[in-house]
Amino acid sequence: MREILFNLPELCYPVGMSEMRIGFIGLGVMGKSMAGHLLACGYPLTVYTRTASKAAELVEKGAEWGDSAGQVARSSNVIITIVGYPADVEDIYLGEDGIIGNASAGSLLVDMTTSSPALAKRIHKAAAERGVLALDAPVSGGDLGARNASLSIMVGGDIDAFKMALPVLGVIGKNIVYQGPAGSGQYTKMCNQIAIAPGMLGLCEALCYAKAAGLDPETVLKSIASGAAGSWSLSNLAPRILKGDFEPGFYVKHFIKDMGIAIQSAGEMGLDLPGLKLAREMYDKLDGRGGGDLGTQGLYKLYQEN
Repeated sequence: MREILFNLPELCYPVGMSEMRIGFIGLGVMGKSMAGHLLACGYPLTVYTRTASKAAELVEKGAEWGDSAGQVARSSNVIITIVGYPADVEDIYLGEDGIIGNASAGSLLVDMTTSSPALAKRIHKAAAERGVLALDAPVSGGDLGARNASLSIMVGGDIDAFKMALPVLGVIGKNIVYQGPAGSGQYTKMCNQIAIAPGMLGLCEALCYAKAAGLDPETVLKSIASGAAGSWSLSNLAPRILKGDFEPGFYVKHFIKDMGIAIQSAGEMGLDLPGLKLAREMYDKLDGRGGGDLGTQGLYKLYQEN
């Protein structure tokens, strides 16, 4: 079964939803904005992140602070996570004082980290054994999508859990699509990253070519961004490159992690993805030169240096 919802209205859902006590774990570049939207909509919110200072603004606005993932799970019945790496996901869900060991039966868990499909399936199974619902729901849209509550959300898990999650997901995203059983959200996010990665090489090479040809790159973008070459990256990241803005909307180091997951899972399915492997090689080179904390548009720096 597939259920697709596009462009959900920009609504808050606090009325009649007071029984939902939301826990939010991970307040990085995207998570802080996402949690802020939920708090602004009136949901009772408990937050936790490894760097407590990142939660200060939300706590000042009314969020409660949880001392651990387990504490958040004990005080919430909807727990949302968006952290860095699969190892972090595994630890906060399956580790000592983790979410699954402390969540009450009937609770809903929504992992929005880009992580391993295999791990998503393990979490779903472990949660089900305790009478807990679990979804894998990675997102696309970067810092801008998180700030504007316009994220694309790709969801895997049980359809009933998906329907339960919709009021909450509708506060932080617009294009919310049910993809199938556990792991399907993560597989879909890998498709997203596979499509983006080689495209970032093309974007950087196009800008380098325009400059070498004596063209004004900004004027070039006016022509190509709305043509057949158009893409989210071309419209949103190319202007940042031209301004010399390499701050992360999404970290290079996390993009490398995603590409590694995609390459591994593709190999397990007998697929060879040479374009993705080339992009991973280029980003590895950038990371080796100290670029891991740049935004993905930082790849342009590698071309500048060569």
